[in-house]
Amino acid sequence: MDMIQQIESLASPARKKPSHYNSFQIKEFFRAANWHIFSLREQITKHKKEKERFFTKLGYHLDLDKPESLNQKIVWKKLNDRNPLLTITADKYRVREYIRLTLGSKTANEILVPLLYVGHNPKEIPFEKLPEAYVIKTNHASKTNIFIDKNHPAKKNSIIKQLNHWLSKPYGLFAYEWAYQNIPRLFIIEKSLEDSGKTPLKDFKFLMINGQCELIQVYSDRKDELTCSFYDTKWQYQTIQWKNKYGPKVEKPIMLEKMIAIAEKLSRPFDFVRVDLYEINNKIYFGELTHYPASGRLELSPKKIDFLLGAKWEHKINYWKEHNNPSLNLYNKLKKNA
Repeated sequence: MDMIQQIESLASPARKKPSHYNSFQIKEFFRAANWHIFSLREQITKHKKEKERFFTKLGYHLDLDKPESLNQKIVWKKLNDRNPLLTITADKYRVREYIRLTLGSKTANEILVPLLYVGHNPKEIPFEKLPEAYVIKTNHASKTNIFIDKNHPAKKNSIIKQLNHWLSKPYGLFAYEWAYQNIPRLFIIEKSLEDSGKTPLKDFKFLMINGQCELIQVYSDRKDELTCSFYDTKWQYQTIQWKNKYGPKVEKPIMLEKMIAIAEKLSRPFDFVRVDLYEINNKIYFGELTHYPASGRLELSPKKIDFLLGAKWEHKINYWKEHNNPSLNLYNKLKKNA
């Protein structure tokens, strides 16, 4: 048994109820209550706060009656799409089951980042048994990551305190991101993909509309100033700005066609989703499925790009109930295997 296999065997604590389970359930009750109160307030005000945020960030009005742009339709999705697969696939732990069911065990084993530990209680993390480099993240939120390596060793007390803080907070509540509201909170620890800083990790984000890749975002220079470049599926550079800046030209990944094929399979149940994949040393790894990029406030320019992408998205409130959509079948299988 190799080092990774030994450590992966530590993942079983996630199946146990934590010692503070009753307290956790009480917090979840109030979380649900907060969601319903917030939802009611938003409906009464006709989403006034959401509209204000949208205009402030993008400079044009949010039309929820007849949404036309990509951003308008992402916000519409937040308010109306209740596909039960959204919650499972937004969960950074349970999405792994979805990957296996959708792509099969062979491909899933190739692209899933090795899982080292899963738990509810940060005090139980076996720091002494973990490798030198790894990543800790909560399963129910975004930007809740802790990166550990030889240059940034684990500070146990600080990590425990930070995780407890993150786990105590609902995510997406005030951004009206429904998919995150019913995720049972826990944290996972994964193997680090960084190759000792020698090979930079390439971050590819595939904007999938009705199962087709319409645009590819490439994030670069995460350690310095984050930039974003845009390409089509033929790897032609697109003159699109992100946050008023053009990204650098990036070499075409050797595994591009395979990444697009994976993104197509993973996106099939959804009318829109962003499929995030990494590439390092010509190997593909799964990042996450993002249903609400930038919470519907993607800063794209020229503005016509926002509307051109939106025009490709035929949005329907119950698209996931249609006979040719696999959402309910997949959800029932995942629920049965939970």
